[in-house]
Amino acid sequence: MPIADLKSHLAAAAQLFRVPADNPDLTRAQFDAFSKQIPLLYFILISSTIAVAYTYVNVAPDWLSMIVPGALAALAGLRTVWWLRQRRRVRSDADILSNLRATNWLTLPIGAGFTAWSFALYPYGDAFAKSQVAFYMAVTVIACIFTLMHLRSAALIVTLIVNVPYVLFFLSTGEPTLKAIAVNNLLVSGAMVTVLFIYYRDFADLVASRKSLLAQQAATQALSDENFRLANLDSLTELPNRRRFFAELSSAFTDAERRHVRVAVGIIDLDGFKPINDNYGHSVGDRVLIEAGRRIREVCEGFGPQRVEFARLGGDEFGLVVCGDHEDTDLLRLGERIGAQVKLPYQLDTAHTGLSCSIGFASFPDSATSSEALYECADYSLYHAKRHLRGRTMIFSSELEAEIRSRGVIENLLRIADFSTEIDLVFQPIVDAMSEHTAGFEVLARWRSARLGLVSPADFIPAAERIGLIRPLTQALLVRALATARTWPDHIRLSFNLSAHDVCAAEGILPLISIIEKSGMPPRRIDFEITETAVTFDFVRAQQSIATLKAMGCGVSLDDFGTGYSSLSHVHRLPLDKIKIDRSFVSDINDNPVSYKIIKSLTGLCDDMEIACVVEGVETRAQLDTLRRLGCDYIQGYYFAKPMPGDAIGDYLAKESARLDGAGAKVVA
Repeated sequence: MPIADLKSHLAAAAQLFRVPADNPDLTRAQFDAFSKQIPLLYFILISSTIAVAYTYVNVAPDWLSMIVPGALAALAGLRTVWWLRQRRRVRSDADILSNLRATNWLTLPIGAGFTAWSFALYPYGDAFAKSQVAFYMAVTVIACIFTLMHLRSAALIVTLIVNVPYVLFFLSTGEPTLKAIAVNNLLVSGAMVTVLFIYYRDFADLVASRKSLLAQQAATQALSDENFRLANLDSLTELPNRRRFFAELSSAFTDAERRHVRVAVGIIDLDGFKPINDNYGHSVGDRVLIEAGRRIREVCEGFGPQRVEFARLGGDEFGLVVCGDHEDTDLLRLGERIGAQVKLPYQLDTAHTGLSCSIGFASFPDSATSSEALYECADYSLYHAKRHLRGRTMIFSSELEAEIRSRGVIENLLRIADFSTEIDLVFQPIVDAMSEHTAGFEVLARWRSARLGLVSPADFIPAAERIGLIRPLTQALLVRALATARTWPDHIRLSFNLSAHDVCAAEGILPLISIIEKSGMPPRRIDFEITETAVTFDFVRAQQSIATLKAMGCGVSLDDFGTGYSSLSHVHRLPLDKIKIDRSFVSDINDNPVSYKIIKSLTGLCDDMEIACVVEGVETRAQLDTLRRLGCDYIQGYYFAKPMPGDAIGDYLAKESARLDGAGAKVVA
């Protein structure tokens, strides 16, 4: 055999007697299993040694029958105690490797010591005592191989240290029985070593497969954690999402109930965000949302001592959960800080955008007794803030609670109302500013509830929108309004209001078109008034609905102009016939230079775009004269007439005709 091959085989053989250092997982598994079995090994050694020593007392010298076995048993006992203590200790991979190597080489002197003692004791016994020594050595070495299986190198060392001298010694005795025992022990040991190699290989494979399984479990857990994170994360802003928000709210509410402390819910809505999407596109809108979310989060993180959980609920709406004892003043202070940060300019490329935000808060236990009800109270506070205190913070109060109850009563009664008998139609004239002839009438609804009496449209129209009755209500009122308008002179137009739900419904305005066609009323005599709020609700669908109405021949007016969002952008993108300037600019037109300039600018805009200008809320002659000088086309207000029933329109038109004819005759005279 070549020397190189011989060296290779010798190196491989030597490797069998070393503890492997290249597999920390295997080494740790060996140590864990070994630390559980090594005390059994020493128990077998100690008990067997005591039994043999007892047989040779008074036969062999005391130092050989008591002192040496006592010392060996004591050494085994100390090692047992040491190994038992290792079970409660946490060790590094390097420490484990070091201990296994030390144990591996300790088997050599310990095995040699017990073997030498056995051979030294053997000559002093009779045939039975000598057989006991042979039995002791054979059984003990087999037991050692079993208990050392997890540390293959140690088991092999013991086998060589004990079995080789054992076989040679008893073969040399010449006694047939002992020679047979020696050969038998050699064969059994060989079989045991074979089992040892198979077991060790399977053990190493098991450790490797366990490592692979743990890696798979870790990967699965990591994937599960990532899925959980993504399921609870808003993909745009990387803030907690709506699902996470309600989970946090439920947990915080339960904790507040248990500890009898306060918890508050806040809902933030960005004012003026929709026009940013309309004017600059969704990419800019997304960047504004990200920046606004970042600013609000920083305020929440720096607001102490209360803990504030923050999430994006969807669109331009965010949610807060304020944990820990707090007062209403703390919530107002938090709202002010958030509002101040949101109002700061947003510089995005060449666009400079400005926002504000309205915030609604509600606290447990003041406002509600469940997390769902608490959220609803906060949502109503936000609704109230957007209607009356836009850009401010509103905290749910007993007044708002009473308003909710009233709103609930209105909604319930509206569900069972008979629109044909309980809701009256009244008509307010729209007058030509220069000739003062009535050009048309705006139809208005009045609800006379048997239980509530007269209910304002400002109350029942939003209620109908909330409960999904606005479209049936609109259709019922349009049928009646068109029937009334058919009795008017051909030059008199009907002006009818549509809500956001009417112009932005998924099925479009087909039901309204059907009603117009069945009414026999020429579409050219109908103007539909649409608020800016309706337009911004879903601009694309609203644009499609307006185009359809225009194609029929109907006129379209933009109502409450100047009070909504991004008015100019809507004016130039929609096929409008009229713009109605809100009454809020008219009341002080002769006293407030700002109102005067606003109306002057708007009338100039309408003139440039060839759109008729209608001004609402005119109550005095002085206001009328000023509006005439500014070039307004049509006037609507109490100066000419209050809204009237349909059956009073004939008399009104007759009186107007007589008045104007009389005024003309005087001028001629």
